[in-house]
Amino acid sequence: MLKTGTSIKIPALFFLCLFFLGTSMAQTGALTLDQRTEKKADTEDQLDRKAKAITKDQLDRKEKADTTKKERSIASKAALRSAILPGWGQAYNKKYWKIPIVYGVLAIPLSTFRYNSDWYDKTRFAYTTRVTRDTANYRNIAPELVPLSTESLRLYRNSFRKNMDFSILGLLVVWGLNIVDATVDGHLRTFTITDDLGIQLSPTIPPGTKGQFGLTASFHFNKQRTGKTGMY
Repeated sequence: MLKTGTSIKIPALFFLCLFFLGTSMAQTGALTLDQRTEKKADTEDQLDRKAKAITKDQLDRKEKADTTKKERSIASKAALRSAILPGWGQAYNKKYWKIPIVYGVLAIPLSTFRYNSDWYDKTRFAYTTRVTRDTANYRNIAPELVPLSTESLRLYRNSFRKNMDFSILGLLVVWGLNIVDATVDGHLRTFTITDDLGIQLSPTIPPGTKGQFGLTASFHFNKQRTGKTGMY
């Protein structure tokens, strides 16, 4: 039969164990809750960073798309103006000093066309008059063509006709170059030149070479350097 003192100690020890067990479980639960809270905060932080990265990427893409659209718009407007009237695209791009050059170059095929057209008409008239023996119009033949034979008149007529075709082709080429120039200037209007763009050349002697030296070119793009070495 247990003594009274022993019966009292056993329940006390039992309750003491329950107290420590409850405290331990509470601490474990608190730690688990803290870990969950911390994990949730990390997850939210990661999601926030991803959202910011996506937003920044979208903004960069939109800005790039807007810039490209603006470049194409300016270039297309300049090209259309130069196609309608040479020099108009250069004026739109504010390259006024190019307008005299455009018309000076255009004047070359125009003047050669007019020259060859005039002599084509003269040689054709002289050749036709000679072949048809139209004596009434002999006096209307250009004095420079009177000493020439009929065959020579035919050859000169064909030559001037060919030169007229070349003059027209040259006019079209110059007109096209005028459009290309306006288009390129239209693209360059939105091209930004900053201090981040640069080039630096420096001589160097590569190891293990005799009688050779190198030239290092350092290009600066957005505060990043890239180097390229050439041997000479």
